[in-house]
Amino acid sequence: AVRLRVREALGAREPVDAVRVQGWVRSVRSQKEVLFLHINDGSSLESLQVVADPSLENRDLTFGSAVEVQGKLVKSPHRKQNMELQAQTIRVVGPCDIWSFPLKMKERHPLEYVRQFPHLRCRNNTLGSLLRIRSEATAGIHSFFQDNGYVHIHTPIITSNDCEGAGELFQIETSSEAKESAEKTHFFKVPAFLTVSGQLHLEVMAGAFTHVFTFGPTFRAENSQSRRHLAEFYMVEAELSFTEGLQDIMQVMEDLFKTVTSTVLSKCPRDIELFHKYIAPAQKPENFVIPFIVILKTFFSSCRISYSEAVEILKQASQAFTFKPEWGCDLQTEHEKYLVKHCGEVPVFVINYPYDLKPFYMRDNEDGPRHTVAAVDLLVPGIGELCGGSLREERLPFLESRLQRLGLTDAYQWYLDLRKFGSVPHGGFGMGFERYLQYILGVDNIKDVIPFPRFSHSCLL
Repeated sequence: AVRLRVREALGAREPVDAVRVQGWVRSVRSQKEVLFLHINDGSSLESLQVVADPSLENRDLTFGSAVEVQGKLVKSPHRKQNMELQAQTIRVVGPCDIWSFPLKMKERHPLEYVRQFPHLRCRNNTLGSLLRIRSEATAGIHSFFQDNGYVHIHTPIITSNDCEGAGELFQIETSSEAKESAEKTHFFKVPAFLTVSGQLHLEVMAGAFTHVFTFGPTFRAENSQSRRHLAEFYMVEAELSFTEGLQDIMQVMEDLFKTVTSTVLSKCPRDIELFHKYIAPAQKPENFVIPFIVILKTFFSSCRISYSEAVEILKQASQAFTFKPEWGCDLQTEHEKYLVKHCGEVPVFVINYPYDLKPFYMRDNEDGPRHTVAAVDLLVPGIGELCGGSLREERLPFLESRLQRLGLTDAYQWYLDLRKFGSVPHGGFGMGFERYLQYILGVDNIKDVIPFPRFSHSCLL
């Protein structure tokens, strides 16, 4: 018998005499003359209907049990499905105790409920759809960069580099180090941290490969108990040499978003539909994924404001903010969401941030003594900041002066070397992968777009 995945069986165009399908039972319905099963193996949101003689039923054939079915794949008489499997044998590979199994047949469990079972929630339709979407989005990101000539770089997860200003750090110690005094010797001879960004490592590689990217886990020791934050998340980062200006960086952000979203839409239409129908039903139709492709083409290039313009818009707003908007202060999430709303609920680029607000590596715009830098944030509806990037300071005197003022010259001597040996104008950006998924799916809690949420009572800490 030919082994088929459920997705392959559902998509078959012609009957097949001998097939074998393996998966988990999603429903069992026994009638006097026929037994109906629906089985799913994670390859598709839709389950495959199995039609069998009632004599093949046994007590272990229950919702949640793992089965192997052999038989004939035939055209289905029902309009909602193309093919069905006429079973000749049904073998229960792994029984399931339906009384203690926390997921129940034909129940639409809320995300708050399934989040309590991180080891089982992937068997829920919603989380199954999410993980298929994650997988296709991941493949789409890699394809976009490789199709455009970028070299994929594996940047370190353990590093002594704190990527100045990128976020609070997790410091790494061995179990024996943690027990010793404060005067202990570090395992790597210097303090080591979990990475908050691969940017500085990518800048090294961009000096040899022109266009590079990385896509991997990053860590922030911030309060991750909120609905907006994660201690561990995935970041897409890219660096481009020989840039002409911020427009180059913004164009890659736009192209990446449109390409990956189009890929997800074409590969997972039913999974996307499930989220917009049941998880984010309050979303207005114009904010659904398919229209954002039109929105992006229409507005991405034109909806662009400077930081100074953004502050003036916020100061004139009738809305009362928790954090008062002032020039020189960072934009808060409430500010970002208001700016998106003010601009018509479309993606907004905010450019040219205050010099003292940003890290040392961002390029001085020379619009006054240390006034603004060539930085850009991409804000999107419902989320706020999705991408952040900048031109990097490629001019040695400017960089030397700033590092000296900050007392960082010794720590970043290697970074100065990059400006001595063939330095070119360059820049880059980072995009939080989970925030991207939140945006296209309309999910409120960021913990619902990761495979394993962390709960204190879980064995999966």
